[in-house]
Amino acid sequence: MEIKNLPEDISVLYIKAESFPMGIKAAHEKLHSLVNEEDKRRYFGISWLNKNNEIEYLAAAEELYPGESDNYSCSTFTIRKGDYISEILKDWCKPEGRVAAVFQEMLKHPALDKNGYCLEIYLNDTDMECLVKLQDK
Repeated sequence: MEIKNLPEDISVLYIKAESFPMGIKAAHEKLHSLVNEEDKRRYFGISWLNKNNEIEYLAAAEELYPGESDNYSCSTFTIRKGDYISEILKDWCKPEGRVAAVFQEMLKHPALDKNGYCLEIYLNDTDMECLVKLQDK
């Protein structure tokens, strides 16, 4: 694991998964059916533990211009700039449960932002970067 800095905020539009983890795939499928996949945009997964101790998950795509989310009747979320603990997973689908295990280990970091989240950046069809927000300095 290493520290990665996101130099600027990233505005994303998202589809909220109806459940975790079962609703993740459907949320991503709905998102991809809305946005043009030929556009040069980044795709994300964003999750956190809510006040009811349930994981909330957002399938997200980078907004290409301010207000783009209005075209799709989607809400927006801002991925905050700053430092994150990071690990790249090659062929992230195998074995099953690998992503969860990586995030569980990352969540032990002593400098976590208590109001942060887990962030997945999809690098391509098989590789993902897992990140967890650290406290601002």
